Order: sequence, then C-alpha cells, then structure tokens
Amino acid sequence: MRKGQLFNSDICQILSKMGHTDQIAIGDAGLPIPDTTSRIDLALTYCIPSFMQVFELISHDMQIERIILATEIKEKNPQILGRILERISQLEQIQNNEIEITFIPHEMLKKQTHHCKAVIRTGECTPFANIILQSGVIF
Repeated sequence: MRKGQLFNSDICQILSKMGHTDQIAIGDAGLPIPDTTSRIDLALTYCIPSFMQVFELISHDMQIERIILATEIKEKNPQILGRILERISQLEQIQNNEIEITFIPHEMLKKQTHHCKAVIRTGECTPFANIILQSGVIF
C-alpha cells in the first residue's frame, strides 16, 4: 500500500506518467470534459468532494510549475481564488520555486483541457472552480 495521502489509483497512475510541462485539470461539477481526454470522476453529490479538497491533495503529490485559471474566477468566485493563491504560496515555500499563474478566458480554459492528460471532476458547485496544473521537475 502507498504511504502517501493520495489513494485514488487513477489519479496516482496519471501523476506517475506525467513529465515536464504535462497538464492535468481539476474541475467543478459542470466543467465539460472532452471525449478524447481521460475523465476521473470523483463527484458524489453537491460539493462532495470539494474542489479545494482535491486540489490540496493533488498538490501534495505533484511538482507544479504553472497553474492556469479562468479570468472570470476573479469576479465570480474570489473566495476559491483566495484559497488557491494561499495554497500556491505554501507550495512555493515547500518547493522553493515560484509557480507561474496564468489567467485566460473560461472558453480558452475549456479548450485547453483537450491537451490535459486527464480532467478530475469534483462535486464542487461554485462558479469557475477549475484549474489546470502544469507539471514541473523535481530537480
């Protein structure tokens, strides 16, 4: 049995196969997932699991060099944005490197999921609670 905090075998498999600049997305319950992209569906019901629960857990097991968020999150969901930025700040201290933050229109974010190794669907039911994580290297 793995000693880490992350037990989901599908997520562990995707993370273990990721290389530098590969991307994975974590989405709210409404984010459309392309048929050509692997879907890891964790949604059980409204807000279970939450976006932040999944993001925080995955960020423990992944070296992140860049995140991509929808520009709309700034106005439509500042609470989640604040929590994301807080977690990014913690990661920068742990990883001892700066994580680039990119904001793009939501429509472009949805198109970018076509290039992700997988999209993880959460039960989150707040607007624009979606993120794309780009893999860094550990050296």
